[in-house]
Amino acid sequence: EVQLVESGGGLVQPGGSLRLSCKASGFEFGTSDMNWVRHFPATTKDPEWVSSINYPGAMVWYRDDVKGRFTISRDNAKNMLYLDMKNLKTEDSAVYFCGQGWSPGGGPRGQGTQVTVSS
Repeated sequence: EVQLVESGGGLVQPGGSLRLSCKASGFEFGTSDMNWVRHFPATTKDPEWVSSINYPGAMVWYRDDVKGRFTISRDNAKNMLYLDMKNLKTEDSAVYFCGQGWSPGGGPRGQGTQVTVSS
């Protein structure tokens, strides 16, 4: 059974930093591309695809509004996916989920981790 457990979210002031983590189990993490998406509960805003990384970690992708601020990485030995976020903005506030695959699909996700950027 695929299990994904996101953590690392919290309340941070604008300009601050956070590191999100995703612990994966139940599948061959080392041969799976991975992605991060974010959802905006209690709003009409659609979910956003934030970033992806291929399984060797050699290729990454970011949405335009996080380029230069977010860094995706992975540790295949530990089955861990990360998203380092700096210079956070209020519009980055969302629930962040990790998932299998290069692009987001209908696969399983964890419970997500809440990021709130507010002064």
